[in-house]
Amino acid sequence: MQKRKTPGRSRVLKTEVVCPNDTNPMGILQGGRLVQWMDIAAAVCAQTHAEATCVTASMDKVSFIHPARVGDIVTIEAKITRAFTTSMEIRVQAWTQCVGNIMKEKLSESYFTFVALNEKSKPTSVKLVKPVNEEEKKLFTDAGKRKSNR
Repeated sequence: MQKRKTPGRSRVLKTEVVCPNDTNPMGILQGGRLVQWMDIAAAVCAQTHAEATCVTASMDKVSFIHPARVGDIVTIEAKITRAFTTSMEIRVQAWTQCVGNIMKEKLSESYFTFVALNEKSKPTSVKLVKPVNEEEKKLFTDAGKRKSNR
């Protein structure tokens, strides 16, 4: 039987501060910059799980729920939900927090699909995911449904 890895083993937390060059003329974080940060966190998560180079294959709809402004702290969490043969689904969530405020507001959430590559840049198999808690088990099951819908 193939060895399985828990989602916690490859979980990534990425923190950024919104700087003026990350924003539009209104001082609000550009959506493209947030997606870039989310993609980087997802890539690190996928590569940690696969122990191989991984590339972005797709990402689901990205909704911008709450704005982040200059000076805000953005926290991004990337966590694998399920591994298939050569691909993995990574859930990425982002929150914003004003300095001096303990309340975080959800910025965005999306599911990214990554493919693991071997040294010849060909898809290679990845270890399966072993969900531990109820949330991870639900995300694991739902990942199969999301994959079918893609």
